[in-house]
Amino acid sequence: MRLPALARTTHKWLALIIAVQAVFWTLSGVYMTAVHIDIIHGDRLVKAQPSAPIDLTGLVEPAHLLHLAPGLRSVRLERQLGRPVYIVESEGGKALFDARTGAKLSPLTEAQARARAKALFAEAGDVVSAEFITKAPLEVQTRPVPLWRVEFEGAWRPTFYISPYTGELVTRRHDLWRTFDFMWMLHIMDYDDRQDVNNPLIRIFTWVAVATAATGGWLLLYSFRKKRRVRKAAA
Repeated sequence: MRLPALARTTHKWLALIIAVQAVFWTLSGVYMTAVHIDIIHGDRLVKAQPSAPIDLTGLVEPAHLLHLAPGLRSVRLERQLGRPVYIVESEGGKALFDARTGAKLSPLTEAQARARAKALFAEAGDVVSAEFITKAPLEVQTRPVPLWRVEFEGAWRPTFYISPYTGELVTRRHDLWRTFDFMWMLHIMDYDDRQDVNNPLIRIFTWVAVATAATGGWLLLYSFRKKRRVRKAAA
């Protein structure tokens, strides 16, 4: 096979392969730029927490928690579900205590997790389901488990992930975020955990694109040379 014919055939098939992925790159890029990143983050789903000071009268001294949480490292006072609580970090992990009685509140029950999520939810929808998960789904794969997964009714299936040990909102998800995550997967071509932007597949396609451009450039130069030869022959 002559070199021009080989280059043309190679260019055609490489371009076809790249074209399919180029459509995915374009569609995913359009979605990721069309939907504002603040909407994707879901900040509007979380109710702003009041910054009113907590009355310290009658609270248990943090030192009282030493025998309840051996190896105590830190204590943070905040308000949850209308009452002051201590979020404690110790050698055994994190835990939640009632700041007035010293009673341990964690791990949260389903009812407590539902109430906590509802208190944090900024919209009017009710809780649809609450599930205690010990294996993180793909959408929260980097978050520590166990977690309470609390889903609300409403557009885009808003979902809160609540820590059973501290009552804190670990993260939130909704269908626009899930679509963004899928588009991100197509864009970076990481079909496993959707995080590696320098994976082997995208490197291969990068070099295929380079080869496509190189064969296309060679064919372009060849076409100019061929035209010049035809003109000289006609003269």
